[in-house]
Amino acid sequence: MVSKKVAIKNPTGLHLRPAGLFCKTAMQFGCKISIEKKKKRSDYVLANAKSVLSVLGACVKGGDEITIICDGKDEEEALEEMVRIVEEGLGE
Repeated sequence: MVSKKVAIKNPTGLHLRPAGLFCKTAMQFGCKISIEKKKKRSDYVLANAKSVLSVLGACVKGGDEITIICDGKDEEEALEEMVRIVEEGLGE
């Protein structure tokens, strides 16, 4: 299992279009990919990165920091690509 924290750069956060790109990219990999977002207190939201509804339900806004977690056979490649698309602004 590998993970990395990354900040959401686009000001509108993970709304439908960038969430769709995020999930489409995640589905290219065989490993399990999740995102974790800290709530206001010490609670965390864990979302399946391959599900648009799960990602939208995490309510990730611009400037939020998320942790991308990859677990499986191609986890290193998946983490590298998922971090890259977030850092590039998710097509926005």
